Amino acid sequence: MAEYVQIPFNERPTCTVQEACVASGLGRSTIWELMAEGRLRYTHLGRRRLVSVPSLLKLLKPSDRAARS
Repeated sequence: MAEYVQIPFNERPTCTVQEACVASGLGRSTIWELMAEGRLRYTHLGRRRLVSVPSLLKLLKPSDRAARS
């Protein structure tokens, strides 16, 4: 039998839209809007849309401007 190894979220290349919602606290509509605006990278695999985890983490990272406020 194949053994499945759990990869830490921040080390994964992609995640599902639902996993992106759980990890970010954002709703599905917001995730889809961010993808449509080009602010959140994604890829298609068949009919699935997979969100780029590095792109999601970059989007959620506090900016220098917010840190100075």
